[in-house]
Amino acid sequence: MENSDDIRLIVKIAQLYYEQEMTQAQIAHELGIYRTTISRLLKRGRDLGVVTIAINYDYNDSLWLEERLKQKFGLKEAVVAPLEREAGAYGAQLFERLLSPNAVIGFGWGRAVSALVEALPQSSQPRPLVCVPIVGGPSGKLPSRYHVNTLTYSAATRLKGESYLADFPALLDNPLIRQGIMQSQHFQTLADYWQRLDIAVVGIGSPAIRHATNWQAFYGNAQSDELEALQVSGDICSRFFAADGTPIATAMQEKTLSIELTILKQVRYVIGLASGEEKHAAILGALRGQHINALVTDRATAEYLVQ
Repeated sequence: MENSDDIRLIVKIAQLYYEQEMTQAQIAHELGIYRTTISRLLKRGRDLGVVTIAINYDYNDSLWLEERLKQKFGLKEAVVAPLEREAGAYGAQLFERLLSPNAVIGFGWGRAVSALVEALPQSSQPRPLVCVPIVGGPSGKLPSRYHVNTLTYSAATRLKGESYLADFPALLDNPLIRQGIMQSQHFQTLADYWQRLDIAVVGIGSPAIRHATNWQAFYGNAQSDELEALQVSGDICSRFFAADGTPIATAMQEKTLSIELTILKQVRYVIGLASGEEKHAAILGALRGQHINALVTDRATAEYLVQ
């Protein structure tokens, strides 16, 4: 317990440092005290409550939501954009911050991933990184702008890295074709990259948008009916899960070529992008199942998630 002289000294140092904005070196010179002692007493002042620091979140209220999301769901990162249309740009900033030298980066497909890729700045010099798709293509049924190969190649071009593309669809006609592709050298090379991913950028799908053009292009009515019957809440790269995040086996599973959820869990950062009321259940399933460890969303969705 500090005596009254100690407390008076702490208050004096705090007043000089915080109110008069003197440096620790200046305070040490004026009071004839070692600089290390000044630093220790400033910390002690905060511990005792002599000095309190308050952050005014009115200037960045999204920061409060981001911290709540991280704490509630055990996320490594959370980014909250003011509006849904700004989520891509905010996600691109997070992505750039997480990039490391020699990174292997995996991409899913869809509007949200496309928005992030299109917001990436053009690199000024080549980078020793590789961009790869982590799900097959949509067999020509999806606008090319949202195709996983388009997004993978576009990201590599912007980052001035290398890309390796998928020459197979995500959903095949039967398991035998899938087995044959999986035995090919091309697929084996891609699967090896999946094991070495540093970052995965994925959209979060939801049967709640089953009538949307992109969903229909990828799955169609028959598959959508099965997902509804199985009470699927969402998917990542055509790997489906329930409301509590538990993976759900579907008839499509043996005909699907995409990264497994178990492999995604080994990735350093899995950035999930999704916003909107129709995605609420899907996002919660992805978070509860810990299929992502970083989330990019909009403010309205974030407020719902932290309730």
